[in-house]
This record gives sequence, C-alpha cells and structure tokens, in this order.
Amino acid sequence: MIITLNGKTREFSGPMSVSQLLAELGFESRPVVVELNQEPVFPRDHAERQVEDGAVVEIVALAAGG
Repeated sequence: MIITLNGKTREFSGPMSVSQLLAELGFESRPVVVELNQEPVFPRDHAERQVEDGAVVEIVALAAGG
C-alpha cells in the first residue's frame, strides 16, 4: 500500500487502521492530530478508521511548552 504521509510518499504492507499506522510510526503513546483524506479523525475513531492505498494522511504531534 502506498500513501502520502505528511507530504511524502510512503509504502506500508497493507491496509490498516489509523491506530495501527500510529503504532507503526511510533506515535501510539503520543498526543497527535490526524487528518485522513482531508477529514479530521478523532482519537475515539482511530481503531475503526481504515487507511487504504492512495490515502493522504497528515499527522501532527502535539507538544506542550511555555
């Protein structure tokens, strides 16, 4: 499966949920904002929403600071 992730083409083994993608990228325990095909994906929906071939995904890691 080939997707566009944060503007770059990436290849993965096959369709997966947003949760699985985040885990594969090392974001499973970090607060992130996810957009899938220009639609926001809320954390409660990460396990159900599927990332398929050709998807456009944007992931932004949140950081606290002062």
